[in-house]
Amino acid sequence: MSVLFTFPGQGAQRAGMLHALPVHREVARTLDEASDTLGHDVRALDTADALRSTVAVQLCLLVAGVAQGRWMSEHGYAPDIVAGLSIGAYPAAVIAGALPYADALRLVALRGQLMERAYPAGYGMTAVIGMTQRALERLIAEVNSAATPVFLANINAETQMVVAGSDAAMQRLATLAAERGAHRCERLDVAVPSHCALLDESAAALADAFAKVTMHAPRIVYLSGSIARPLFDGARIASDLAGNMARQVRWHDTMRLAWERGARLAIEMPPANVLTRMSSAVFAEGIAVSCSETSVSDLGALIEKERRREREV
Repeated sequence: MSVLFTFPGQGAQRAGMLHALPVHREVARTLDEASDTLGHDVRALDTADALRSTVAVQLCLLVAGVAQGRWMSEHGYAPDIVAGLSIGAYPAAVIAGALPYADALRLVALRGQLMERAYPAGYGMTAVIGMTQRALERLIAEVNSAATPVFLANINAETQMVVAGSDAAMQRLATLAAERGAHRCERLDVAVPSHCALLDESAAALADAFAKVTMHAPRIVYLSGSIARPLFDGARIASDLAGNMARQVRWHDTMRLAWERGARLAIEMPPANVLTRMSSAVFAEGIAVSCSETSVSDLGALIEKERRREREV
């Protein structure tokens, strides 16, 4: 199982991301199906103004991931393993055959709405680069309070973490982190405090919606970015998807698991290269590329080369 598709989370979005997808009937079908399901043209969601909405961002990432994954599968380049970071878990589940696309669209729209309603302003996420998990956890304990909550949200790499919480808490934490050796602290383009207990109630409401959806066992390996484990039945994947907005992301462990399960080529779905950069250390002896930076012909050649290598092993 050598080819891994990765699907990015919120913060990777960019204006025009749906219009930059390959021109192909499978892509058009995916966009049209989304528009029909949601009752409006999804192509209008990728403007800079529209992407100020959490709902629009999450829908665009879902549609882009499914469209690119379907297009590549149509060309004979289906993955062996899928993994998604945060909202990226939804297109990963669709491509794995665990979650019907129409249901994914409705659930993601609800997911974004629940998150926006819970925290319309004053909260978000900040990346902290250059600190270990233990050092950052000490800072979080120093800053965190009921009035100014902040949590460790993502463990993306050994020294690349993300915190989530109130603006005041994140600003204080960034100041202390800079004083104590962090290379950089960067506020992310995420308007809600994902992957922490602040979204427990929203996750519970989404779980109720999942109870009405028929899930399936995945056709390929589905790796949870929340628990860094493969999930093999629809009910567990439904629980994983419903709860991931309030659970810590363990992306570094997930990529190590993918490598241990035989992945040697990691291909990031549109629209950026965030996961490719974060996965580069784990895939130092393999290949990590993004669709956004690699030509169609080169992607095909990489996959065909990897398939040959796997057959020869």
